Amino acid sequence: MAEPPITLEAKQSVFVRAPREKVYDAFATAEGLDGWFTRGSRIDAQPGGALLFRWVDWGAEREITADVPGRVKEAKRPERLVFEWGEPGNESTVEIVFEPRDGGTLVKLREFGFRKIENVVENAGGWGEALTLAKFWLEHGIATNTR
Repeated sequence: MAEPPITLEAKQSVFVRAPREKVYDAFATAEGLDGWFTRGSRIDAQPGGALLFRWVDWGAEREITADVPGRVKEAKRPERLVFEWGEPGNESTVEIVFEPRDGGTLVKLREFGFRKIENVVENAGGWGEALTLAKFWLEHGIATNTR
């Protein structure tokens, strides 16, 4: 039986010097995700659509190889993407809002519905790194997810 969700949330944000549509697509398409974050991911960006985040040789020491399944709850290009992800019984929900700003886009990410405190801490740090990587890729074409 899954543990009940805890009330703590992971929140991160970053300003990206790119239009909202381009930033949204970096998070809501397999091509976009594989450009900077994953390798071989899939996403059907519509409510109820399946998603799969796939990391291969990821991390500082390239020790992470994992597939994380999920389901899209809301997809409104270029404004908002919401998905649930994680192994059954250990899911959480990620909400990403793309706000227009002069010269670019403010990306605001919130993850909630965690069942374990260690997942909050780990994912909060992970999303901070991920948003920075997305910024580098969108603004400068620098990707770190390649061999």
